[in-house]
Amino acid sequence: MPDVVVVGGGIIGLTAAVRLGEAGLDVTVWSKDPPEATVSAVSAAVWYPSRTEFSPRVRRWALDTYEEFRRQAAAGVPGLLIRPTRNVGREDTWWAPDEVAVDDDGVRFAAPLAEMSAYLPWLAGRVAVERRAVARLADVDAPVVVNATGLAAGALAADPAVYPARGQIVLVRNPGITESVRGGGFYVHPRSSDVVLGGTWDAGDEDLTPRPAVRERILAGTTALVPRLAGAEVLGDRVGLRPCRRGGPRVERDGRVVHAYGHGGAGMTLSWGCAADVVRLVQEVS
Repeated sequence: MPDVVVVGGGIIGLTAAVRLGEAGLDVTVWSKDPPEATVSAVSAAVWYPSRTEFSPRVRRWALDTYEEFRRQAAAGVPGLLIRPTRNVGREDTWWAPDEVAVDDDGVRFAAPLAEMSAYLPWLAGRVAVERRAVARLADVDAPVVVNATGLAAGALAADPAVYPARGQIVLVRNPGITESVRGGGFYVHPRSSDVVLGGTWDAGDEDLTPRPAVRERILAGTTALVPRLAGAEVLGDRVGLRPCRRGGPRVERDGRVVHAYGHGGAGMTLSWGCAADVVRLVQEVS
């Protein structure tokens, strides 16, 4: 029997499992889906606390994660890039690392970007992962259980504050763009061979079918933001349901269960900082 079972194989569950293993605990991840089939795999996965309200804890998670991604990128971790990023327009920069610059053209900083097709398998390769569905957390046979189940936590933790926010993105072939740009409700995130264009935030909408009208709106808005995208070859659409929670992420201990869910569209941004708190909470149980 492992010391800890982490239920959930997305970015929150995998980073927590890696940190728990580094702390000397025997950890197994139980995931209903392989990492490439989780909502984390659909994410644009650029460091930015999108639609996340300020709290000292959230700011600490974000900045600790930022520094960890910078270290990993320097070490050559697969799928991890650092992109110059520009947020058009003025905004509250409570989330900003020290390197941020604010001028008349907006907010500029270097943003970590994870290409999840490579990054999630790298994480999964560092821990034991089993394909197992969980109907009740009480049925998990381990001294400590980490609940990193995202949207499923609404039922598993009987938490009515959990809700989905539908996000649709468009992938286009990269015409040579190297800077990420956000503005006017749209974003442009260049990866190695494609560009992620977004986006949408439809709270309560659970439809996973791509909508052609939404695609056209995203293409028009992002091309206005970055004219070089005009005529870029469309490679496809992706739709995912962000695991949101009214009141913000829940990261706390309840008996032998440590909850870590409700990160919305900022799972990648808060992941490593949150994982450190999960380790502390698990050690309190152990």
